[in-house]
Order: sequence, then C-alpha cells, then structure tokens
Amino acid sequence: MSAPCRAAVRAAPLALAVATLMLSACAGTAIDDNFGRAQQLAQDRLGSRIRWLTSDDARQQAQADVDAALAQPLGADDAVRIALGYSPSLQALLFDAAAASAGATQSARLPNPVFAFERLVRSEAGVRELEINRALSLSVLDLLLWPSRLRQAEAAQQQTRLRLAGDVAAAATTARQAWVRAVAAQQSLQYVEQVKAAADAGSELARRMQAAGNFSKLQRAREQAFSADALAQLARARQNVQSTREALVRVLGLDEARARALKLPPRLPDLPAAPADEQRVVQAALDDRLDLRLARANLEFTAREQGLTRVTSVVNGFDAAAVRRSETGLASQRGFELQFPLPVFDFGDAARTRAQATTMAAFNRLAQLAIDASSQVRERHGMYRTSYELARHYRDEIVPLRKTIAEENLLRYNAMVIGVFELLADSREQIAGVVEAINAERDFWLADAALQATLIGAPRTLDTEPQ
Repeated sequence: MSAPCRAAVRAAPLALAVATLMLSACAGTAIDDNFGRAQQLAQDRLGSRIRWLTSDDARQQAQADVDAALAQPLGADDAVRIALGYSPSLQALLFDAAAASAGATQSARLPNPVFAFERLVRSEAGVRELEINRALSLSVLDLLLWPSRLRQAEAAQQQTRLRLAGDVAAAATTARQAWVRAVAAQQSLQYVEQVKAAADAGSELARRMQAAGNFSKLQRAREQAFSADALAQLARARQNVQSTREALVRVLGLDEARARALKLPPRLPDLPAAPADEQRVVQAALDDRLDLRLARANLEFTAREQGLTRVTSVVNGFDAAAVRRSETGLASQRGFELQFPLPVFDFGDAARTRAQATTMAAFNRLAQLAIDASSQVRERHGMYRTSYELARHYRDEIVPLRKTIAEENLLRYNAMVIGVFELLADSREQIAGVVEAINAERDFWLADAALQATLIGAPRTLDTEPQ
C-alpha cells in the first residue's frame, strides 16, 4: 500500500470521529433554529411572542404573567399572547416539533459500526483447539450515501420548521376568533335581556288590561307569546355566552381558578376606517404562504428520495468488515469481508416506479395548491369585504334609523297618538337591530382573523361562521 493510501486509512477514523461529534451537536442546534424561525414569524406576522416552557421557572413565570393579564379585561392581543406563551396545547406542538427535529437529525447519522466476536472450541483425539474470530464491520453504502442523507435531513428540518410556523399561526387565529365570539356573545346578551324585560312589561300590561275589560283574549295571547319567545331567546343567549367563554378558556389553556378570573371587555373593537386592499393582500399571500413553502419543500424532498431510490432499489446493502482470526497453534489471520445482496428476485423496478409516482403526485399537489391559494385569498377577502360593508351599513344606516324611529314614536306616544304597546314593539325592534349590528361586527372580526390566517397559510382555522 502506498504512503498516501496508508495516510488516508489512518485519517479515516479521525474524520469519522470528528463528523460524529459535529452531528451530535446538531440536534439541539436544529431544535433551537426551528423554534427561532417560529418565534420570528410570531413577532413579524402575529405581533406576539412564543414562549417555550422548558423549566419550572419558565412555567411559574408564565403563570404569573397570565395572572397579571387576567387581572383586567382581556383584550384580543392578550388572548393571543396567552395562547402562544402558556397554552399546554401549543407547548405540546413545540415539543412535537422538537421530537421531529431530533428524528431528522438522527436520520442523517451513520449507523454505528458492528463488532462481532466468535469463540470456537474444537476437541479431537484429546487435543483441545481454540479458534477466535473478531470482525469490525461498517456499512459502505451508508457511507457513500451520507451526503444525500444529510440533504434529506435538512429538507425534513425545513418541513418541521414550516409545520411549526403553521401550527403557531393556527393557534393564534383560533385564540383571536374564540375571543371575538365570547365578547360578541356577552355583548349581545345585554340587549337580549332588554328585549325580555320589554316583553315581560307588555305581557303584564296586557294581563291587566284584559282583566279590566280593555283587551281581548287574542291581544293578550299575542303579548304572552312574544314574552315566551323572548324567554327562549334569552336562554339560548345565556348558553351561548357560557359556550363561547368555555371555548376561549380551552384555547387559552386556563385551569378552573384562572377561568373564573377571566374578564372580557364590554364590547367588540370599532371597525377600521377602511378595509384592506385586495391586490396587496393577494400578492402578499402568494409571496410567502407557509403551505406553499411546505409543498415546495415536500416536492424537493420526494425528488431527492427518488434519486436515492434509483441506487438503493438495486443495491440496498453493502457492508465491509475487517476480520482477524486466531487459532491455537497457528499464526493469526487478518483480512476483510464484503457483503452485499444480489438482485435476483427483486430488481427494484417497483420501488423506482413508486418513487417516481410519489414525486409526480407532490408536483401536482403543489400546482393545485398554488391555484387554491390564490382562489382562497380572493374568496376570503370577498368575505372580509362583505362583512365590513355589512357591519358599516348596520352602524351607519340601520342602527341610526332605528334610533330615529324610536325617538319619533316616543314623541307620538307622549302626544297620545300611539299606545304603549306600539311603543314597546318599536323598542323591541330597535334592540333587535342593535343585536344584528353586533353580529355583523362579530362576523367582520372573524373574517378579518380568517383573512390573516389565509395570508400566512394556516387554513384549518378559517372558520368564519357564527357559533
């Protein structure tokens, strides 16, 4: 063996040891990098921070911060901060991402060398002979394919980062939508209670007027029926308040004591001065949607797997072993052993066909997702724009008109032009108009949160239907 070859043989174990030590430090670095990317997304796109509670001190600090936030009425941004910094469900996602990242790091590592030891004793004609075989083997194929496995591991890390970012965006959107529903339900309840009070007053007045002979049985029955309907509406409104509040509690991950301490503001925020522009929104979505980036990463990953399959479908094993044999009375023997499977029954054609089909499926999924993303953004923006126009219409037209009608009818009542029942009926209609305006504002803020999630690319939290 030439001197350069001998130097290369001596250097190979050292290089392998150095590479092993470098890879052993990669797991924690990759996990921290993935979390840092998700943290950057939360700050840039969601206006909040993620907190990963990996110690008792961090958990205690998070609980103290939640208690401080719950000491006053909880705003929408505060709800998002609690969901991203305290909720056990998000903490589970962070640890799942860490496990996936560690798995990707492990997949890039070479398999450990295998040491085999064989001890054989042979007795013949009273002579006892001992034979000892030792072998140290390493998969040569894995060593040759190591650069490809490193690239695959990096692709898997990218997938993990994008999935985690999508999960964070979904958690933030879910928290914001749950807060909107809870506040709207609480705000509507106040007006439903006023409708019930007006209905009760009308029913009691009708009872007295019938007793005095000034009201017919039909007229009284109509007022009683309205009072009964108002009671049913009030019961549903109270149940809706509890359901939406508990949904918010679950999203935030609050225990029973903190759930009791939760206070909500009396009303939803005011509408913005103008809606977002559609063209700007669509372009922003197509430039940086997470699901599109994830689909591209999946396509790259499957394409690399297809290239690897072309090799491993024919030769899926190639091991080299250094062998030393010792036998009683004989000189030690040294050599090497090569093992590789022969493609006699399986030529690898099925594996190659499967890899090619998987790659083409990923390619077409990416193409369809690009179409869906553009269409989905346009649809969501249309819902957002319509919700904004309806909410503004209620605020600027319907509610002021109802108020004007109520004021005019009060003047007519004072002038004894209309009776008390007409006044009560008009009051109920005015309150119903206010409740509809609240529902319109709720739908706008739900659509706004859904649109923001669409721009990020977290479509599983795009529910805009009232609950």
